Amino acid sequence: MPSTLVDFCEFREEIRKSRFITLAGPITSAAQAQAFIEQHSDLDATHNCWAWKLGDQYRSNDDGEPGGTAGRPILAAIEAQDFDQVVVLVIRWYGGIQLGTGGLARAYGGGANKCLQQAPRRALIHRQAFHLECGFSELTLVKLRLAELDGLVEEEHFTANGVQLSIAVSPEQVDTLRRQLADLSRGRILLHVTE
Repeated sequence: MPSTLVDFCEFREEIRKSRFITLAGPITSAAQAQAFIEQHSDLDATHNCWAWKLGDQYRSNDDGEPGGTAGRPILAAIEAQDFDQVVVLVIRWYGGIQLGTGGLARAYGGGANKCLQQAPRRALIHRQAFHLECGFSELTLVKLRLAELDGLVEEEHFTANGVQLSIAVSPEQVDTLRRQLADLSRGRILLHVTE
């Protein structure tokens, strides 16, 4: 099952006098991946190489290193550990000793691997979107039931009569959630599929 990172992580190492810093973080869009890269790149470094994966979308960049020696090995590290919705940036300060193409691939891919291996991860669960309405007094119980089923509250709007929620829950948990909501509201709270 694919995973993503819980939070930002970092790994540092020195290889033949070149200094490498690997930074990784969770993303939910291509724009967020680019923002991460722009925010964390060091313009004083020799190279800022990166890769990201978001479902079927992926990108990588060698930033001046020989073609295929940086971005692709970083992307391979992401895929080898079954990560998704992740961006990895490897910053290199050249130390004066050539690493060769194999050495570069091992350095970039290895740094990405080590960074991702030590990082806390969480499983990515396919969820279906729904909306519902509940009373103010029921909100806490609705959120509790949803959390027990590993569901998410994506939006919440308070109205004069109660609360409108946009939620996401795995397809396997939908029937259980419907029953629980019906039980706690005597059948008033209904799940509606979000189109």
